[in-house]
Formats: sequence, structure tokens, C-alpha cells
Amino acid sequence: MLDNNTLINRRRFLEKTLMSIGGIVLVPSIKLKIIGLDQWPEGEVLGRNTVYLPSALPIRSKPTVDGSVVRYLIEDECVVWLREVIGESPVGRASKKWVETPEGYVYCPSLQRVANSPNQPISELPVYGDESGMWVEVTVPYVNLELANPPARAPWLIEAPKNLWRLYFSQVIWVDEVQTASDGRILYRVNERYGSYGDIFWADAAAFKIVTEDEIAPINPETENKKIRIDVNHQSLSCYEGDNEVYFCQVSTGRKLDEYGNPVDTWATPPSMNYRIWRKLVSLHMSGGGTGAGWDTMAIPWTSLFVGEGIAIHATFWHNDFGTPKSHGCVNTLPEDAKWIFRWTTPQVPYNIGDVTNKTFEGTKIEVVEPLY
Repeated sequence: MLDNNTLINRRRFLEKTLMSIGGIVLVPSIKLKIIGLDQWPEGEVLGRNTVYLPSALPIRSKPTVDGSVVRYLIEDECVVWLREVIGESPVGRASKKWVETPEGYVYCPSLQRVANSPNQPISELPVYGDESGMWVEVTVPYVNLELANPPARAPWLIEAPKNLWRLYFSQVIWVDEVQTASDGRILYRVNERYGSYGDIFWADAAAFKIVTEDEIAPINPETENKKIRIDVNHQSLSCYEGDNEVYFCQVSTGRKLDEYGNPVDTWATPPSMNYRIWRKLVSLHMSGGGTGAGWDTMAIPWTSLFVGEGIAIHATFWHNDFGTPKSHGCVNTLPEDAKWIFRWTTPQVPYNIGDVTNKTFEGTKIEVVEPLY
């Protein structure tokens, strides 16, 4: 049975004590051992298992918790996503969504909706002023990583098995070098420009789509009276231009219960009518907390900070349970929602930098409300 005590996703798997890490040391002439892209089922839409506990995510014969178990999915395993159906929610879970697969039914909040769309790599990076590089987005279920500058520094790399050193569908990261492997494949050297512990990686370039300048160009930049309203009780986000709602999506705000079902206040998204987006980043490594309650996640895309250094609207790839409070205070959204919000809001972000700070706090207004209705 799937419940809050059993479901452990990537973030819980990576929750370890954070530590201070040294700077970057590049190791020349390393021998690359990167394998090619894995094989996944053929289907227009796939679902990736986000649960990292053996025998935690079953395929069932019907979309209910008492359906017989066909088999269990292993970590990061992908299944063909035929359609969403409404079934029975497991104990302690709000969502009733299940995914129908050719083998049976899988609980939807535990499957990241992904695709397998490899790309044609480029062999020469674009140049912006005195710097060459580009932003790229993962368009396959996941891509394996190999450290270009060992040893590992980030806590999640130190704790996770090397076969799970991966980037996942929809993550965005910076490429600063291209190399051809001995088998002729093109490899990109990827690194995090913001929040990084200093780790740099090689990865199969076919996994990445180039993010163009047009893709992050502002939406309706001439409109001045923009506002975002986040409804904590209904787990929703609405974008307004004046009095007109121009965008709506489900979100996951700060958790109100811990993994044992006990009330917790420390992770709530704090209500206020006067927040402003003060910093935006194309991609950010987020880490914080301490033993048993920390987190360490790389390459979180489309991040819009509006409270202090840690509370933001951002894309989420480690769960699909939008509509349920899940975070440590942030506002989790689907990647496509976070990207639209990122483009629509101010301040605007220069492509080659991928980061902007508005110290006068004149970015788009955000209201976090808890209505009683």
C-alpha cells in the first residue's frame, strides 16, 4: 500500500547533512567512461518512477490500493503512459489520479511525465561577448553523468550510488565545453553556474535540447500591472494582468505535515500580500537544512525567488503530486508552468548570464493567501 511512510522520492533519498566543500580543481586528460543513453519503452509519453525504495511503487491490476500487484518498478524505470484515470487514493494521500500503462495502473503522483526525444548535438558552442556556452534542457527520461573534476563535492553525489548520478527530464544546465568520445559520440561538459558545490560533469550531448534566447524572451513585457496570487488552501497559482486572469496552474506549496503525518510549521509557505520577485535564475542548485531534514538538488530550472534566499516558484521533477503541499516552503510547479511564469514576470533575465537580481524589489508582485472559503 502506498502511503506517506512508504513513498520516498529523490529528494528524500538525498536528504543528508550538508557540508562545506572546497573550490573547483580541473583534472586534465581524464579518461571518459560515459555510457550511451539507456533504452526506454517506445511510447509518445512515458512515466518515470520517482520513488527510491524497493517494492514501494507497484503496477496494479486496477486503479485502487487493493488491486493485485503485477510487479514493482525499480528506481527511474519508465513505463508507457497511456492515459490518466481516476481511481482510489491510498491511505494518507489526496490525489485519486492513476496512470494506465500496458501492464496495469501506477499511482500518478509518483510518476514524472517524460518523453524520449534525443537531439542532434552541436560541435561548436555559440559565443556571447567573451564567453562561449549555452543553456540546455534534458529531453530524455534521464542522462547519466560522469565527474570531470573528481572527487565529488555535493552531498547528494557523495551519498548517492554512482549509477544514480543523473540529470532528469526537464532539468536545465549550462554547457561550457564540447568533446568527442572515442566512439564518436559528442559529449557536453555541463556545470551549474549558481549554487554549485563545484562539481562539473560530462554527459551524452544527445540528451540535451538547446534552450534558445527566444525561449526565455519575456511574455507581454509591455504590461505593467502584473500580479501572481498563490492560494495555499487550494494549492493553485493565478497570474493577473490588471483584473484579468491570464494563467492558472496547480502547485505544491510548503508541507503542513511531516512524513509521519504530524503537523509542522517550519516548511509552510508564509502568507503575505506584499512579496516581490527579487531574483530569477534559469537554473539553480538548491540545498539547505540539516541532518534528517535537509535537501540538496542540482539544476532546478526556472527559479523565481520572492522570500529571502530560499523560497521561490520553480520547476519540479521529483514528484507529480501537484495540488498537495509537498515542499520546504517553495512553490513547486510543472516545468512548463514554471517556465511560463519565469518569462512573464519581472525582472527580465539576460540569456548568457541566466541570473538577475532586482535590489529595489520592483519585480512582479506576489500574494500568498489562505482564504477561508
